[in-house]
Amino acid sequence: MNWKIKSAYAALSASVVLFLLAGASVVHGADKNKDTPKNPIVLQQIGSMFAGGTVITAPGTFNPLLCGIGCPTPDGQTLHADHVYAQYKIPISPRALPLVMWHGCLSTAWESTPDDREGYESIFLRRGWSTYVIDQPRMGRAGKSSVAFTYTPTPGDNQNYHAWRLGVYPNFFPDSQFPHDPASLDHFWRQGATNGPGDQTVSTDAVAALFNKIGPAILITHSASGPLGLLTAMKSPNIKGIVEYEPSNYVFPVGEVPTPLPLSNGALLNPGQVVPLSEFLKLTQIPIQLIFSDHIPTSPDPIIAFDNWRVRLIYAQQLVDTINHHGGNATLLHLPTIGIRGNTHFAFTDLNNIRIADLMSEYLKSQGLDKK
Repeated sequence: MNWKIKSAYAALSASVVLFLLAGASVVHGADKNKDTPKNPIVLQQIGSMFAGGTVITAPGTFNPLLCGIGCPTPDGQTLHADHVYAQYKIPISPRALPLVMWHGCLSTAWESTPDDREGYESIFLRRGWSTYVIDQPRMGRAGKSSVAFTYTPTPGDNQNYHAWRLGVYPNFFPDSQFPHDPASLDHFWRQGATNGPGDQTVSTDAVAALFNKIGPAILITHSASGPLGLLTAMKSPNIKGIVEYEPSNYVFPVGEVPTPLPLSNGALLNPGQVVPLSEFLKLTQIPIQLIFSDHIPTSPDPIIAFDNWRVRLIYAQQLVDTINHHGGNATLLHLPTIGIRGNTHFAFTDLNNIRIADLMSEYLKSQGLDKK
């Protein structure tokens, strides 16, 4: 029996059956759940957990006689920080391997779409998968940081409109699979959390600790978590497969790093992090799929946010080729090549996310990862 069935969340006993009625949530205006299944999702357990992190202890001796609502000094007190948070949901008779969903910067994107349709969490629960939706260290519900930082509110939605390939601001691409109504776009911009100081080692150590806690599972990443997922797989043998949606960077072994390629403005784009070959070879032991969406230029584009993806797609193919050259099992799926057009950087939340989910189900089945 998996750890989560035995966990300390006794109030949510495995004997409790939770019926989560699809379509019960509040929607913007008209019924946008018309295509959502109405049958209940039946769970045997739901809960949350933390993994990894550090504990800081201030020098001195804690004196409870000095402390009421607040203490004049942190002497002798502790701070637990830099952990990962995971919300888990376990269906009745789950598949053997859970899905761990690691955000790029918007963990809520796994939960539902901007127009209130079901997200990957619910879609795959319906298909019998246990799900873990995480907030990485120093973000969201794992926001405690061991390092001080200052948050400066900085407008950037317009640039992200391009970087995430919704269209050329303020217009959507004509075939865009992103919902075009203002309420959905407002919902989209409000996702995310204040970012604490990023630390690759802190994040990968914590997520590796999560896999050590829950056991063998499949990792699903998006964007900035893509390179971190690859590095985490080098730390935890419990990662049995990886599906990456548009990773923002890559890892390559020493001596096999691609030549940096220029963007349309002449700036060279770094192909990724260099790791020892002995570590890189761990990626050859599991199936890995990289998935890219539409509207990626095939020639230099003056909009740098678009052109960035032109070069990153080239590097993605080079990563796949490098893994397979060393005997691995990696594939690159570019959705337009199979006739699926209009998807954004967030293919798993777009209007056709059921079709995108079907592709992942088919891939996991083809790799023998969907066993009960």
